[in-house]
Amino acid sequence: MFHAASSLVPSPRSPKSQKDQHLPSQDRPSQRRDAFFDNAKYLAIVLVALGHAWEPLKGDSRVLTAAYVLVYTFHMPAFIVISGYFSRSFDGSPGKLKRLVTGIVVPYVVFETAYPLLKTYVDGAPQDISLLDPYYLTWFLCALLIWRLTTPFWKLVRYPLPLALGIAMAASATPNIGDDLDLQRVLQFLPFFVLGLHLKPEQFRLVRRRSVRIAAVPVFAFALAFSWWAVPRMNSGWLYHRNSAQELGVPWWVGPVMQLALFGCSLLLTACFLSWVPGRRMWFTALGAGTLYGYLMHGLVLKAADYRGFFDHPALHRPLGEIAVSVAAAALVTLLCSGPVRRMFRCVVEPRMEWAFKRDAAQLARERETRPTSREREKVGA
Repeated sequence: MFHAASSLVPSPRSPKSQKDQHLPSQDRPSQRRDAFFDNAKYLAIVLVALGHAWEPLKGDSRVLTAAYVLVYTFHMPAFIVISGYFSRSFDGSPGKLKRLVTGIVVPYVVFETAYPLLKTYVDGAPQDISLLDPYYLTWFLCALLIWRLTTPFWKLVRYPLPLALGIAMAASATPNIGDDLDLQRVLQFLPFFVLGLHLKPEQFRLVRRRSVRIAAVPVFAFALAFSWWAVPRMNSGWLYHRNSAQELGVPWWVGPVMQLALFGCSLLLTACFLSWVPGRRMWFTALGAGTLYGYLMHGLVLKAADYRGFFDHPALHRPLGEIAVSVAAAALVTLLCSGPVRRMFRCVVEPRMEWAFKRDAAQLARERETRPTSREREKVGA
């Protein structure tokens, strides 16, 4: 729903202790992770939660709607760029494919089932379960699976980003793609993933210079003012990247133009956002390892509250109520990214599933080579 130091280059890793070797990667000592990217992932997932919490309230406030438009312009692009950056090592090997199954396919099946069941039993409206039609937040898992599987291709072609942009622009003018696997979103967000695949650590360092951080202030100020101006003039459906131009009621050629314009705007705001992300360890750095938990589960809470009419309370549609909802959403997703929640729900979000896979032949051979012989065991015993 959204994986990955004062430096963008990962810090040297100290030898793992015997205790650390038995811990899942996300629970090993955090000094072995890149603090910058963990910080960025946590801050991005907070923005995702804020956007979803604002959605049922934004109709009553032009300022809140402008903030919503601004956040939706870059929060998912930022998350997808980082996801692409950390997908560079995907090569289709058995270990990587196993990780796709346990870290993407299984959570997709679980939460694609959970969300319709929630609507059926809490809202009282029967909802069909379909693994081909991603429900609410699960589209990102479906998209990430497809993007990762195509990673070797994007590393092979000569001009990957122009090609991905061309595909996204063509998709925005093709209403017949349909809803299966949410392919409109998969294709329209594709350029951000491909861009992340080809970014290098030194390019991230460029956006973290002091001059960029200073320049980001007027850029965000102008973007917020422009969003306020655009609220009554622009269809916010463009920001979701899930519809073609024709489905949004405009000529086909507007789709490619808007796709290209939004890519530029989203990329600029993503760079400004990353320029403000701290590179050192913060109190929330460790939470960056649990953003998938926060992404998938905060939606269940918000949807349940929406089905129960929580957002219909008049007090929440006033400035203080909107602030309270924002603070509660940020606190909720922070809690869901925490270690205790990750340990509790790892069985469905990141199951190990060793029973489901064959042992890798190369690994078995290495284990046989390192296994002591009977004579060596006798010597140790002596």
